[in-house]
Amino acid sequence: MELDSDACFHAVRARDRRFDGRFFVAITSTHIYCRPICPARPAKRDNMRFYSSAAAAEGAGFRPCLRCRPERAPGLASVDAVSRLVGAAIAGIEEHALSSAKVGQLAASLGVSDRHLRRVTEAELGVSPIELAQTQRLLLAKRLLGETRLSQTEIAFASGFGSVRRFNALFKSRYGLSPRALRGSANALEGLHCQLEFRPPFAWSRMLDYLRGRAVPGVERVDATHYRRTVAIDEHQGWIAVSSGKRDNALNVEISPSLAPVIGAVIARVKRLFDLAAVPDAVSGLLVQDPLLAKVVRKIPGLRVPGAFDGFELAVRAILGQQVSVKGATTLAGRWALAFGSPVATPYPELNRLTPTAQQMISVDVGAIAALGIVGARARCLSAMAKAVLEKRVVLTFAPNVEEQIEALLRLPGIGPWTAHYIAMRALHWPDAFPSGDLMLMRAANANQKQLQKLSQAWRPWRAYATHYLWQSLGATP
Repeated sequence: MELDSDACFHAVRARDRRFDGRFFVAITSTHIYCRPICPARPAKRDNMRFYSSAAAAEGAGFRPCLRCRPERAPGLASVDAVSRLVGAAIAGIEEHALSSAKVGQLAASLGVSDRHLRRVTEAELGVSPIELAQTQRLLLAKRLLGETRLSQTEIAFASGFGSVRRFNALFKSRYGLSPRALRGSANALEGLHCQLEFRPPFAWSRMLDYLRGRAVPGVERVDATHYRRTVAIDEHQGWIAVSSGKRDNALNVEISPSLAPVIGAVIARVKRLFDLAAVPDAVSGLLVQDPLLAKVVRKIPGLRVPGAFDGFELAVRAILGQQVSVKGATTLAGRWALAFGSPVATPYPELNRLTPTAQQMISVDVGAIAALGIVGARARCLSAMAKAVLEKRVVLTFAPNVEEQIEALLRLPGIGPWTAHYIAMRALHWPDAFPSGDLMLMRAANANQKQLQKLSQAWRPWRAYATHYLWQSLGATP
């Protein structure tokens, strides 16, 4: 990805948060790379080098700054085919803390060849998938050393390293200091916490309002300040609590100690749930130009598109929400979790169920689902969804080819365009998803579906954000 050096230089001098995570600046005199917002005194222009990714900066021999901490930089929203593929590769690496030996399996899971994946990651990020995975593991380890009290052994394995010796050797060779030395300068909180930064503004209260009405009883709980939920990743079970951080432009995530081995996956999912890769200035800069949206965009700066912590859970919630009220769908979701989810202990009495998985649902008779008060057609749709997920005909996470996944969803019985695009918007994290048949959208735009589709072309590639702004303009969301 080509960078405009003049624009990057001015962003660094201004410490412009709009560019945080969109590039990194490396200083040749110190061999350190930083975020554009680093509080350190800017170096001379001639000593600056600009890179599109942390992996590219590290590949060029630079070490991460200990002041601005590049591992905390927000990610990037992916909107075109190439960046979606790279984003899916990054998501896969973050989710599974892949070792270099396993990165070769990533291309097949994304439906491309090893050669093609290497070509696009090198073009977009300046590094190979193996180099990207190595940098991601090291940056995760650096985050955990600075923000948690996990042991070095726990951090090594949670970050995807096969041995503590390999972790120590690579960390020291890449960063010029031992993990123990970095830990000695850290001031970690009690318990398991991490800070996830974002580009301001962030309409946090609006996000909580949206999630509160759709929280699955027993699995999720949302109040005026916190989002809490139960979590099961692989064989690890526990809970998380997310709140607005004490630091500016950051969320605080508290994680149960039982989830320490999969903390990288937890962090990646929280980022997607709260749309922390959003670029608010790009979204608002486009949408505010439309008279239909201008007023609400100015009124609610930083509105995000809620994602999904668990893609299958979100798909179930979308199916249950067909042609019923939000409250009615939430009631059904609670019955579903109670009937088929596994019990789990948490510090919060209201959180006592793990969300049912596709594997659990595949063996459930359609009649048992319908017995919960779910219409027969939707019960069959839920069963078909579980089967499609297990057979990998449908992917309910960060997919590289969204159009292909939308088509796969539409082939399932009971899935129409509205449901497919809603799932694409939240579970697939597709910023251009647009459920044009939504009655509230047509009401907000004072247009029929055909007219709305035509209007929406001016909002691309941020139609999912336009959708939420239109819903907010009516003071309600479906």
